[in-house]
Amino acid sequence: MDDNALDDLVRRLTALVVKLDQTYDQLVLMAEQQQEFNREQREFNREQREFNREQREFNREQHEFNREQLRINARLETLMTEVFRQRTNGQDA
Repeated sequence: MDDNALDDLVRRLTALVVKLDQTYDQLVLMAEQQQEFNREQREFNREQREFNREQREFNREQHEFNREQLRINARLETLMTEVFRQRTNGQDA
């Protein structure tokens, strides 16, 4: 191999090594960014689980409130029907 071919080979290999170093640095940076994103995502997920737990409790309480409201409405309807009957019967007499 002559000197020109050897010099050309060394230049090309040097350029490849530089490119590999740059690529490695980019990969390290991307890995660090991904780790930070993962940490933030885990925190978000934790907060979301807590919110979901609170929402389930709220939904349970709301469901119980709605059931009680239905019971009250049914009792009021019964009482109103009875009052209406009594007033109607009183007018007939």
